[in-house]
Formats: sequence, structure tokens, C-alpha cells
Amino acid sequence: MTVEELISELQQMDPEAEVHFAYNYGDHWHTQVAPIAENVDEGYVKHSSYHNMCKVVDEDDKDFDASQCASVVIITAR
Repeated sequence: MTVEELISELQQMDPEAEVHFAYNYGDHWHTQVAPIAENVDEGYVKHSSYHNMCKVVDEDDKDFDASQCASVVIITAR
């Protein structure tokens, strides 16, 4: 999803609604949990073979190389 697509979706929703994001908790029942979104920021992600998905990259890491990462919008939870 792009920022443009997200904005388009959000414009159709109640502006007073609380924002959560859902993910699979990883338990036996495949429970979908939905913590409250707390912060929206720009950051970098890079594919992690270990996790088999993107992971957030610390820009302060001495080995940080923006050319090996994707600049994205990151929503974090409480």
C-alpha cells in the first residue's frame, strides 16, 4: 500500500475513530491482535532472511546504508 492509497482509504472513514493495526499473534489459533497505533514516522526497512519479511533498520547503526533499504512510513503501537 502506498501513502496515496492509505490517504484515500482514510478519507472515507470516521475522522474520530481510533487507529489500531492488526497482525497474527502467532499462537495455535492464529489470533488476530490489534494494538493501538501510537506513532507514524518515516523510516527504513530491509528484507530479513531470518524473519522472512522486512525489518526496521536503525539509521544510527554504523553499518547503515540507505541504498540497501527502502524508505517507508512506519506505524508503531503502544
